[in-house]
Amino acid sequence: MRLERIKYTELNARQKENFNFQKLSAVLADYGFVTMRLSDDWQGADFIAHHVDGSTFLRVQLKGRLSFYKKYTGKDLWVAFHEGGSWYLYPHDELLGDVLKLTGIGSTVSWSHRGGYSFPRVPQRLQGFLSKYRISGDAHPIAR
Repeated sequence: MRLERIKYTELNARQKENFNFQKLSAVLADYGFVTMRLSDDWQGADFIAHHVDGSTFLRVQLKGRLSFYKKYTGKDLWVAFHEGGSWYLYPHDELLGDVLKLTGIGSTVSWSHRGGYSFPRVPQRLQGFLSKYRISGDAHPIAR
């Protein structure tokens, strides 16, 4: 069998989500996390990240971009997305409070009537603020 790299752009939405879960899992491994994919959005989470300390569990929602939703508030969710070669992992409610203060999303139709808002790209004014949630990792195996 000859393995060939796939083209991400040719994947369907579900395949892209699975692909991104695997990529993010590799990065989270560098931070001591093991991930467990959930078959449905359990309490808003796509997967659980369990830390090697034995006591830290993160319920994570995987998104295609910086996003906030009213339905996620109060659920202790973390949101992960990829942009520009970096992954971001942030506590939804904590960052939502700050973003509502720093931007005008709270007065948009998307937020007020549809219950959510996502940024096509991280706005310049939020890039520095969001940098503390940037994570990076190496998907290469450790040499022995």
